[in-house]
Amino acid sequence: MHWLRNVAIVIITLLLAGCGNSNYNWGWYVVSPITSQGQTNLKFLISGLGYTISLSLIAIVISVFVGLAVALPGLTKSRTGRVFNRLYVEIFRSIPMLVMILWIYYGLPVLLNINIDVFASGILALALCDSAFEAEIFRAGIQSIDRGQHEAADSIGLNYVNKMRYIILPQAIRRILPPLGNQFVYMLKMSSLVSVIGLADLTRQANELVVTEYRPLEIYTVLVLEYLILIVIASNLVRKLETYMGSDESIAN
Repeated sequence: MHWLRNVAIVIITLLLAGCGNSNYNWGWYVVSPITSQGQTNLKFLISGLGYTISLSLIAIVISVFVGLAVALPGLTKSRTGRVFNRLYVEIFRSIPMLVMILWIYYGLPVLLNINIDVFASGILALALCDSAFEAEIFRAGIQSIDRGQHEAADSIGLNYVNKMRYIILPQAIRRILPPLGNQFVYMLKMSSLVSVIGLADLTRQANELVVTEYRPLEIYTVLVLEYLILIVIASNLVRKLETYMGSDESIAN
């Protein structure tokens, strides 16, 4: 964590330098932990952390399973499966995530005559967009497995499902875990887009506080630090998981 401390020192130094060289009338009291107003505002800002984490976790889990379900048909000899895979990936990979969030939140209730809240809309939109990338990650990981592994599985009479379950996927998972971890970090950042439809996540809380306090620079600086700390922690957890799962094949073997 030494590098994290160094990053924090650099950020604080730049902020202090900016405070000294700028004519801007700084108002750090709005987010100062030593004043009652600052404490109240900080609690309000941090209150969005639960939505940010839960939204990202649920969306990434769904997108991983959907991505795997989309990737497998694309690796079969079935033309229908390959066409389905290609259409799904190209469609959902091409739609901007913000557009998908808005379309699902405002469009699905009209088209399907259902009620869908902001949290469910955010999860669905993030999962659909990310699942296309997950499908490509799984496809690349599975195709990286040596052809001899497939032939060995075929020679002992395993069908496609069991071959993938027992032989190919366990090996592929170790190789694709790093990019899957990157997608989780990416999801944490993209979850901020759901604030546009009213989800009380970190970004939404910061926007609402700016409206009441009129101190955007100070408040958004805290928001930057919140995401920085959150993503650094997530990245370290992903690295530990990679070590535990043996993503480094030299360790695994």
